[in-house]
Amino acid sequence: MAPTPSSFSHLVSNGSSILEQNGKDEFQNAKTWKTLNKDLIPQETKVCSTPLVSAIEKAIEEKHATFQFPGHNKGLAAPSSLTRLIGDLPFLYDLSEIEDQFTQQSPILEAEKQAAKVFGSSQTWFLLGGSTCGVLAAIMGTCNSGDTLILPRNCHISAISALSLCGATPKYIFPDYDSHWDAATSVSPSEVEKAIKELELEGKKPAAVFITSPTYNGICSNVKEIATLCHSRDIPLIVDEAHGGHFGFHPQLPRSALQQGADVVVQSTHKVLLSLTQSSMLHASESLLVDKDRINRCLQILQSTSPSFLLLASLDATAAELKENPEAIFDNAIHLAEEAKLDLKHIPGISVLDFPNTDPLRVTVGVHDLDVSGYEAQDFLFKDQRVLPVLTGSRSVTFLFTPGSCREHVNRLVTGFQNLSSVYLLQNTKKQRVKRAALKPFVDIDMKLTPREAFFAKKKKVDVQDSLGKICGELICPYPPGVPVLIPGEVITEKALNILLQAKAYGARISGASDPHLLSIIVCDI
Repeated sequence: MAPTPSSFSHLVSNGSSILEQNGKDEFQNAKTWKTLNKDLIPQETKVCSTPLVSAIEKAIEEKHATFQFPGHNKGLAAPSSLTRLIGDLPFLYDLSEIEDQFTQQSPILEAEKQAAKVFGSSQTWFLLGGSTCGVLAAIMGTCNSGDTLILPRNCHISAISALSLCGATPKYIFPDYDSHWDAATSVSPSEVEKAIKELELEGKKPAAVFITSPTYNGICSNVKEIATLCHSRDIPLIVDEAHGGHFGFHPQLPRSALQQGADVVVQSTHKVLLSLTQSSMLHASESLLVDKDRINRCLQILQSTSPSFLLLASLDATAAELKENPEAIFDNAIHLAEEAKLDLKHIPGISVLDFPNTDPLRVTVGVHDLDVSGYEAQDFLFKDQRVLPVLTGSRSVTFLFTPGSCREHVNRLVTGFQNLSSVYLLQNTKKQRVKRAALKPFVDIDMKLTPREAFFAKKKKVDVQDSLGKICGELICPYPPGVPVLIPGEVITEKALNILLQAKAYGARISGASDPHLLSIIVCDI
């Protein structure tokens, strides 16, 4: 069974007990009382200090007569189709009012302070809009309209959305690229320095530098060297560390971006760590290059005023779990990933990505020697063993190992690739081998409008064959990992279209396009 933060599971167990004790009077006619396990006895659990979990527990124990949101009223009117699936307890804890996230006495604020100590930040904010919300706030909190932001062309779409909101202009840099794996790797410090110097020649200074590390494949950039370079010119460094929230908590894991000197770091706490989906964190260092009050104001604009306390409590509980015994959380996952890599390397036609400074919990498996695409391999693995990857590419499939990974799943993963190898090696002996071209990235970017200008420009739909040379009006990317191939404001090139059409032919899902079949494209009508 996948591990759950102990304080969070204790809250759920205790909630069952509370419902049982008070059900005969307060919940006599409720569906909640009818579905309770009356024999449940909550176990004593050692927990760390968890302000949010404790606040929710106290709120339930006080047995309020509630005339507030939400309408289901602690599960009394929960939809039966959903309670059959997840039970009543999630509704019991789905509260709308404890205290305001931005007041000085909030249990949310106290939980964020404790999380900051665990993650080593000067200030931490809990996010309920995923890392997307954190990227938006980080860029809006450092860039004004007309400013320039240095960022990699393979950034997540949220960074482009932030530019549309704040009006900053992108100065793109390009990560290193490995054609054998058809994958962007790390952002080199020299590429960042080159961009800074080019702006200096124009009499400009970037408002910030933004990089993504690690990549979806787990490949890390040299954040320390990039941070030193930026700070030598008083430029703040923002790191999209969505896939590296677990970094720094085990000696075999890479150092976190905060530990390497980044000023603002965004982490998807739900990706590898233990919180609920959609919950993330935004961290700021002690750096004076960033206005933390401004970031806080940006979050007040971007975040809901009615946060889910279930999601917030899962962040609180995760931080407490990491404080209690961080290394033990990852021992099993790292061990299983190492075993899987060794087994996979012995399968004919299968290769395993082995780059320096890569997250050991990411296992990227190459299938190009079998003359199949990653998308074909994904379909085979699902049909054969019901195995689901975290990322599929043209030449590989990537798997994420987490604290919840188990040996039985690893065995199915290895078996799936053994069967894939047997089937396709046999087929390849009976037919002529077809060489599959890598989906190489392009660098001939021609930006006619800023993302913000393109966002607000009039638009029209044209056939894809008539779109060449026109200014793109929508953000289009194969998904995952959500890296855009066409960005609003850029001239549509033949190379960009070929990348999208080839990805679609391989089986990728096209995200962001109004026409997912790519028969037409939205362009700016100027």
